[in-house]
Amino acid sequence: MPGASIFYDLEPLLEQVSKPIQYVGGELNSTVKDWQCGGYDADGHELTVRWALMYPDAYEVGVPNQGVMILYEVLNERADTLAERTYSVWPDMEAAMRAAELPQFTVDAHRPVGEFDVFGLSFSTELGYTNMLTALDLAGIPLHAADRGEGDPIVLAGGHAAFNPEPVSDFIDAAVVGDGEEAVLAITDHISAWKRQGRPGGRRELLLRLARTGGVYVPAFYDVDYLPDGRIQRVAPAADTVGVPWRVSKHTVMDLDAWPYPKQPLVPLAESVHERMSVEIFRGCTRGCRFCQAGMITRPVRERSITGIGEMVKKGLEATGFEEVGLLSLSSADHSEIADIAKGLADRYEGTQTGLSLPSTRVDAFNIDLANELTRGGRRSGLTFAPEGGSERIRKVINKMVSEEDLIKTVAAAYGAGWRQVKLYFMCGLPTETDEDVLQIADLAKRVIDVGREVSGRRDIRCTVSIGGFVPKPHTPFQWCAQLDPEQTDARLAKLREAIRSDKRYGAAIGMRYHDGEPGLVEGLLSRGDRRVGRVIEAVWRDGGRFDGWSEHFSYERWMRCATAAFEGTDVDVAWYTTRERSEHEVLPWDHLDSGLDKDWLWADWQDALDETEVDDCRWTPCFDCGVCPQMNTDIQVGPTGKKLLPLSVV
Repeated sequence: MPGASIFYDLEPLLEQVSKPIQYVGGELNSTVKDWQCGGYDADGHELTVRWALMYPDAYEVGVPNQGVMILYEVLNERADTLAERTYSVWPDMEAAMRAAELPQFTVDAHRPVGEFDVFGLSFSTELGYTNMLTALDLAGIPLHAADRGEGDPIVLAGGHAAFNPEPVSDFIDAAVVGDGEEAVLAITDHISAWKRQGRPGGRRELLLRLARTGGVYVPAFYDVDYLPDGRIQRVAPAADTVGVPWRVSKHTVMDLDAWPYPKQPLVPLAESVHERMSVEIFRGCTRGCRFCQAGMITRPVRERSITGIGEMVKKGLEATGFEEVGLLSLSSADHSEIADIAKGLADRYEGTQTGLSLPSTRVDAFNIDLANELTRGGRRSGLTFAPEGGSERIRKVINKMVSEEDLIKTVAAAYGAGWRQVKLYFMCGLPTETDEDVLQIADLAKRVIDVGREVSGRRDIRCTVSIGGFVPKPHTPFQWCAQLDPEQTDARLAKLREAIRSDKRYGAAIGMRYHDGEPGLVEGLLSRGDRRVGRVIEAVWRDGGRFDGWSEHFSYERWMRCATAAFEGTDVDVAWYTTRERSEHEVLPWDHLDSGLDKDWLWADWQDALDETEVDDCRWTPCFDCGVCPQMNTDIQVGPTGKKLLPLSVV
């Protein structure tokens, strides 16, 4: 019977696998609705629209994901719609499910994913692509969109990686770029109307209707032509798709206070990567860091009001019992009323066990007053800052307007106020970078320790240097640049490690954590790839590739071997997609997906990077003409509102 639970058959497998609790469901605030919650019309047409939502990673990573949590709640608020969640199963569970012939299932009601109308996947990183193929295969959904029949779900991609879905265009039916809240409701309306009309024209007609809205990208309705040297000549709507637009627009939710989700945050049964209740205090960023895809594609800045934030915190804590509140955004200390937000919440919850945290803080937006408010509840963990580049010069290239003196003043204030531990994030492999730029990270870390010892009068000062490899991303000024190859990345990091370790005055005071360059190259292949990269992803998956975002499962050798075989006889290879610099007028695989950013503006900003020219934050300066606001009919929304957070009558 459609929509029936498979838990009776699943239960015997749970004692055979690790962390069985992640497959059980029943979390606080989870939802299970009747399979026919939408009922039927007078003609007997089924009206329920069913979504299976997936974050393609392990439960512990996926369950706290804000994006999936928000869509889950938004959809389930509709009487005619049900949404359930599914996550990637670990290899031991995959093997057990294959042996028992059990399909990919949801954790809410343990229903087969293949029986839903939409299988929606949220990709924050491209390294989840092989996990998608595992889920499709376990669900009994044909891997290739072209092979799917009338009974198969619409496979829909979203999330930041969906701003270039071309590498997975063989496997998805559609993609949505931008904010999901309004988009999923609009898609639900179209599916509901199509069902009410008796499903005219089948899957193809439904996909055509979605594509004609201009806000849903259906790869099968677009043809890609290539030049003899392997570059793209053009991407155009196919001849038999009247009404399908040349460019697909991103979705932007403007009034965040009108979307106070999640209202009932999920409380995981098993340990997860974030044990807290989170509130998104604003969306978007206009700092203009040239490496940051998230900052570019989520423009414009839209702040949630101080009163809206206070209400969400209150309701979220009541609904979950969490003891920590994360104030989320791309740079939370940049909220125009962050001081009042922090003080208001600290006042409100003083004397309780509730702690506050800002997961991402810029050096130049941080101050000790803010930090003291956040730690008034008695929790004082280490502080984390992200200078990103080791030298002043490279910070100008990436438009990270933080001077060395800014950083030293900030950490001096922190150490002087009683903090003992500071973590600094950097990147290696940035455009125009030299060994010297990277080695200056060691000098900076030593200055941090010196000033910490000086202002605190103590020797137990610590600084952790964490370094990731830079991966160029679509819709950023660095989308044209060459990526550093893994050998050069690793050589630079080895020199840095030696520079830190060689000075015995610092000993264990400076810790260093880094990721080697190999996963970054694969991520680079997937982030700037085109449709021809799909055959590599499939080959890696068939060769056993799973959980590529986890170092213990990732195999660089497998990816390179499969890529060599997949690209044999073509004009392209891994280096062509990664370490090659693009020219100004090259057609990029994602040019037909409109993030609102003007391509000429991005190119001009790339030239500014090469000239080491910094650009101010357009929140507080005249417009720099990036294109987003006029093109998307949007506007920057910042405070102050002039309101204060009032203490609760009962805490």
